[in-house]
Amino acid sequence: MPSKPAPIKKAAKKEPAKKEEKAPEPEPAPEPAPEPAPEAAPAEAEAAPAEAAPAEAPAEEPKPPTPPPADAEAAEAAPEEPKAPTPPPPPPKEPTSAPLDLFIEDKNDTSVTIIWSQPEVIGITGLDGYVIEVAKDGTDDWKAVNEDVQKSCRYIIKNQTTGDRLKIRVVAVNAGGRSPPVALPEAVLVKEVADRPKVRLPRFLRQRYVANVGDKINLTIPFTGKPKPVVSWTKNGGALDTKRVNIRSTDRDSILFIRAAEREDSGVYEICVKVDDFEDKAQLTLQIVELPGPPASVKVADVWGFNVALEWTAPNDNGNTEITGYTIQKADKKTGDWFTVLEHYHRLNATISDLIMGNTYKFRVFSENKCGISESCTIAKEEAKILKTGIDYKPPDYKEHDFTEAPKFTTSLSDRSTTVGYSTKLLCSVRGFPKPKVQWMKNQMIIGEDPKFRQICVQGICSLEIRKPGNFDGGVYSCKAINDHGEATVSCKLEVKQAVIPDADKK
Repeated sequence: MPSKPAPIKKAAKKEPAKKEEKAPEPEPAPEPAPEPAPEAAPAEAEAAPAEAAPAEAPAEEPKPPTPPPADAEAAEAAPEEPKAPTPPPPPPKEPTSAPLDLFIEDKNDTSVTIIWSQPEVIGITGLDGYVIEVAKDGTDDWKAVNEDVQKSCRYIIKNQTTGDRLKIRVVAVNAGGRSPPVALPEAVLVKEVADRPKVRLPRFLRQRYVANVGDKINLTIPFTGKPKPVVSWTKNGGALDTKRVNIRSTDRDSILFIRAAEREDSGVYEICVKVDDFEDKAQLTLQIVELPGPPASVKVADVWGFNVALEWTAPNDNGNTEITGYTIQKADKKTGDWFTVLEHYHRLNATISDLIMGNTYKFRVFSENKCGISESCTIAKEEAKILKTGIDYKPPDYKEHDFTEAPKFTTSLSDRSTTVGYSTKLLCSVRGFPKPKVQWMKNQMIIGEDPKFRQICVQGICSLEIRKPGNFDGGVYSCKAINDHGEATVSCKLEVKQAVIPDADKK
């Protein structure tokens, strides 16, 4: 089989000729579009074998068609590649909303310090910063005072002329452009503030100040500030009634004066101290109170036994302060004298007890608040009568206790020893009812009224005193107690010793 590479080499040699034919063109041809490229490649391929045909005429074998060059194949395959998807259009660039809360932080003779808050709506493109612009009062010639975009929400406007009045505004900037501006409500005077205003509200006025109707109100509120501050007062957010309230202000304080307070003077008073563009405020609450009115109604709800149930309602007028309690009184219809039964009582009902049977009672109630007890009272229309009820008293049958008892010694006699010439005493105790008769005996013989012995028996304590006993006074002593229910005896032994005489005394 004849080889095919030889014709391919010949076709490759003919390609420079095509370039030479195109070279004499006076102007370079424009770049072909991507789509026509595949069609042009076959045309050139056909032209190349046509020119080479005369040179190869003597060849023995017929020349097969020349395959298209590799560049033509690549050009044909190019349109088949998938195209990249078209990207979505970028979102529209919108500016932010206006900055918020612009106000003056400080100022002096040559500069003004302002602060503000960032816009509420920033958007997708973000926030690049702020531009601060000023214009003299009375003109609209706005000029930016910061060369670069300001990132912070605080800026000092420097190098200003003392005494100028400046209008100031701030604009937020991002890729979408400038936001709506936020401006100060009034022009700012470039001037040093020697001392900012400050209200020094006394401690006792920081809470509710309570006074009685008719009292004189004289409250002094000190403050500081230079130059002289401008002082203004309001009541409940509105203007003061100059017929009722007098205000006297100096460089250091302001006095609120009311000659005779009335309940209508109660409210929230606010003092405002202002120096140029700076101000300070303080509030005080004034409450004018008086005695309350009586309860709206009082009634007797129930009567049973010796008890009465009362009910009443709160007063219609509480004296401009809360009710702290009630006072309940009763009166016997016979005497008409009133007596207090409950004080500082907090409920709206009560039970009155320990009433006297057969009597008829009336009741009245007073209200009470911080000022005291109401001047008048409310009396219950109903009367409470404590009915008599029949009572049959039967005393219980008590059995009289039998206290009779035979004699019994609770303390016995103890054996004793004594010395000749030294008195001694024997003791014992006995009980019994009726009171027993006591007898003392020596060696079973009743002593009787012998003056040598002294017998005493008081409250059941029995004693026998032997005065200066001798050698023959020793023996067994007994005490016998006798009454109608029996007798009892106790005994002891008494030993009488001879005194020892030293040998010196014997000689």
